[in-house]
Amino acid sequence: MEEKLNIKAALEYYVMAGVDEILADEPFGVGLSEKKAAMAEPVIRKAPVILPSAPAPSERQATTELAQATLSACQNAHEICAAAQTLDELRAAVEKFDGCALKLTASHMVFGDGNPHARVVLVGEAPGADEDRIGRPFVGRSGHLLDKMMSAIGMDRSAYYITNVLPWRPPGNRTPTSAEIAVCLPFLKRQIELVDPEYILILGGSAANALLDNQEPISRLRGRWLEYEKSDGGKIQVLASFHPAYLLRNAAQKSRAWSDLLRLKKTMQ
Repeated sequence: MEEKLNIKAALEYYVMAGVDEILADEPFGVGLSEKKAAMAEPVIRKAPVILPSAPAPSERQATTELAQATLSACQNAHEICAAAQTLDELRAAVEKFDGCALKLTASHMVFGDGNPHARVVLVGEAPGADEDRIGRPFVGRSGHLLDKMMSAIGMDRSAYYITNVLPWRPPGNRTPTSAEIAVCLPFLKRQIELVDPEYILILGGSAANALLDNQEPISRLRGRWLEYEKSDGGKIQVLASFHPAYLLRNAAQKSRAWSDLLRLKKTMQ
């Protein structure tokens, strides 16, 4: 037993010392008989091979399933929109749509409201707590402020159509994800096509980024006329302004929002 341990220790010593060849016909070792040493098989140690780490199969599968579910929901939303020929048909179809998880946490679906033949469509980002509770867009504090602002230029809800990018409220009024916007955006675009307005007033940077497909801040988008292209290639004039909820927190910006509304009124006249 002692000799076996010595053989193993000697071979490990040779490997650690860098011995890779012999100088005689038979190997010899310290404290070992030449016969025992000759019978001992050399121990060859290979450096461990370190392979690049890869995502766990479960994580990759989950990501793939989520992306596939989003693509499937987007395709389903486009099919629903193509089949809807009126706002009432579209509303009923969105009520039945189950491709957006926001529906699971919302109390009501918030569809567009107002004049279905209006010359101007107002677009916000998403319903808030009051809108989710009642089921109509812009009925909370920011909605009351918006009503006063529009009345100041001679327009009430019988004169315009108002809606949101998302028909369901994100939990806690959090910022919508890109996937949620992608799934729900076809519903907004179809509403715009069915109303067929001459002008669009976008309220807030998030709604502007979603509808215009850009990343410009609202401070750079507002105050100038932009264009929205419909699916048939037609153009609609777009004016972006601050969201009324933002104005409730930043009263100093109300003068700029007022100038935007005056610009809209002047152009419409």
